[in-house]
Amino acid sequence: MDQNIVLELASGKRLTETLAAPFAPGSNEIEIARNGGGKEILSLADICCVLMDEKPDGIELSRNDDMLEEVEITTGTSYQLRVPETQLFQTGFYGFPIEDGAPFKFAFFPYIGVRIRRQYRPVGEILAEKGLVSQDAIEEAIEEQKKTKDRKVGEIIATSCKLPQRQIEESLDKAKQAGTLPPRVRIGDILVAAGLVTAEQVEAALASQKEGQKKRIGDLLVERGLVTEDQLLAALATKFRQKFVDLDSIEPDEKALVAISREIVEQLQIFPIEFHQDHLVIATSKPTDPSIGDTLRFHAHKRIELVTASPAQIASAIERYYHGDSTLLIDDGGETEEEVEEILGEMGDEDVEVAEEEDESNINESDSQTIKLVNKILLDAYQKKVSDIHVEPSLGKQPVQIRYRVDGICKVMHRIPSSFKRAIIARIKIMSNLDISERRRPQSGKILLRYKRKKIEFRVEVTPTVGGNEDAVLRLLAASKPLPLSEMGFSESNLAMFEDILAKPYGIILCVGPTGSGKTTTLHSALGHINKADRKIWTAEDPVEITQPGLRQVQVLPKIGFDFQAALRSFLRADPDVIMIGEMRDAETAKTAIEASLTGHLVFSTLHTNSAPETVVRLIEMGMDAVSFADALLGVLAQRLARRLCRHCKESYHPELTEYENLVLTYGEKWFAAHGMPEYSPEFTLMRPVGCEQCGNMGYAGRLAVHELLLGSPEVKRVIKREAMAEDLQLQAIEDGMRTLRMDAIAKVLQGITDMEQVMRVCL
Repeated sequence: MDQNIVLELASGKRLTETLAAPFAPGSNEIEIARNGGGKEILSLADICCVLMDEKPDGIELSRNDDMLEEVEITTGTSYQLRVPETQLFQTGFYGFPIEDGAPFKFAFFPYIGVRIRRQYRPVGEILAEKGLVSQDAIEEAIEEQKKTKDRKVGEIIATSCKLPQRQIEESLDKAKQAGTLPPRVRIGDILVAAGLVTAEQVEAALASQKEGQKKRIGDLLVERGLVTEDQLLAALATKFRQKFVDLDSIEPDEKALVAISREIVEQLQIFPIEFHQDHLVIATSKPTDPSIGDTLRFHAHKRIELVTASPAQIASAIERYYHGDSTLLIDDGGETEEEVEEILGEMGDEDVEVAEEEDESNINESDSQTIKLVNKILLDAYQKKVSDIHVEPSLGKQPVQIRYRVDGICKVMHRIPSSFKRAIIARIKIMSNLDISERRRPQSGKILLRYKRKKIEFRVEVTPTVGGNEDAVLRLLAASKPLPLSEMGFSESNLAMFEDILAKPYGIILCVGPTGSGKTTTLHSALGHINKADRKIWTAEDPVEITQPGLRQVQVLPKIGFDFQAALRSFLRADPDVIMIGEMRDAETAKTAIEASLTGHLVFSTLHTNSAPETVVRLIEMGMDAVSFADALLGVLAQRLARRLCRHCKESYHPELTEYENLVLTYGEKWFAAHGMPEYSPEFTLMRPVGCEQCGNMGYAGRLAVHELLLGSPEVKRVIKREAMAEDLQLQAIEDGMRTLRMDAIAKVLQGITDMEQVMRVCL
């Protein structure tokens, strides 16, 4: 005989159906019979409970040692049940009604359809069962709870205000004798009228009385130190049928982190753990609060399975994975890098009329295609190791051009339909917390992303351009670790000289060059070289791109007046050995840094200048005292980044004599032989680019640094004190062993690392 069942669906519908096949609790489906011999398969993900009149096959239900529970499903319906401990399955659990006259005999509840479960056992009994407290301790707590509930306001006032009970009784007797007591007078009002207490003290006593009435056994046991808060929480998790998990040993699913917004996570103090096709697993520290699951179902549009974790672990996990207010979590859905082009293929510009400049496109920044496209571009750039993304809207119907800068060279990567140009810029502004209504002035911001447990930062600059458009440039600042100095591309002589000045106890070392020349990377490698437990090192940076254990690193915030100058003044009061200032942006900062280097501190900083000798002249022109600066100077390191020949496809060749002579002239005829450079011969070879699949047929892959290290030798210091020209300073420095940027680059050409085209591109 076919078995009839009643299904309560997540949608709120209640269906009476006939099973087409025996119900298997281990399955995620139910087969329902249909007229004509057909059948329909329903997913358990859409069902809150299955009510049955007959015992399911293979299921043994006993009334011995069953747990009495109240089970409330997501539709709001509640059931009082006996739940056998032996009939729990991966998908759900069986139960049967406590009362004999119930309209069903057996029920199956899928876990994800349950709003909340609670045992009828007191939490004290659960704690005793776990062996955490004795039955005597529980009974004492129950007695204290009863006393607190029955405690009168007069007793509380007598205790808290140190008022003798005799005085309280005398005041009551006087009021009764005077016949002035109204029918429902409060004892507190009588004491206030007698001048024995204040109205505020009475209100505090009433609040204490109410608080005492709310105290639970578990809270009283914690107050007495008999159980810890975590032990109580584990007992509550047992009572409300939730797993108690250790978040420190769990690696959360990246998709789960993306599924719940940071605002909801922080508001509810919950933490997403697992992502499934039909539900999410979320950790909470409040198993007694069913509204948490309701809120999450509304925001995630998925069924929610709650587990319990300690509040400290949840707070720590939120800090670790959501990283503050401005971090966005994005996910690529496991899709391929080519999806940027696939998205663009869905965004055809056919039949789209570009609006006049004063009109707005009907496509906005909240459009799903816009959000998906911007996320994909950011991830695509990160995966391709791009340094900058350039978003360049054009006039009229011309497409938006997306250019990537890779190894210092810009390349057009994507073209986006013009109808999306406003929406893309607006989306970037939203992600970087900029004003989307401001389109006439430049704006600066940053985007923080978390992707596959890695933190990625983009520095954003939005600039108005002709035709009412705006360009956006996003510089990728992927978090990284400092490289050892031996891996920084120094020549042997430069490395030896640089390590020598790093060993000095005080003085100033400057690293100079244009934006994007690797100055910060070099300084952090230098700091890593001297980062020992016996040296206190402070750094002030904007932004902090590289972090190192042992360094005390500070992010400056010019908007609130905390600039490099303010940070430097603070550092000097903090007993440092070494100070690194991210950039000398003004004369005051430069002057303070030089003074600090003369008073026993080793100071590092950067400057935007073209060469080491020019740096010295620039600082003196800024008003620095030439004598003080000369005394403080340890060295100036200028550097550039040149493209490296692809290791997989570069080939050797024998250059023509004219090419060799040009190389000698570029290096400097006087110094070429003096520095031991090779002579021209039939065996003389150089390397040139070819192009292969590994380098994208470019012939180049990666970059290398070229350096110019000016040391503060006695002769150089004398030239500085005379305030000589940059040319004179350069000649003296070369005499003392300096190699110019061009010399160092050509030496690397001769080593087969790069070619002359790259030398001429990055060196004057």
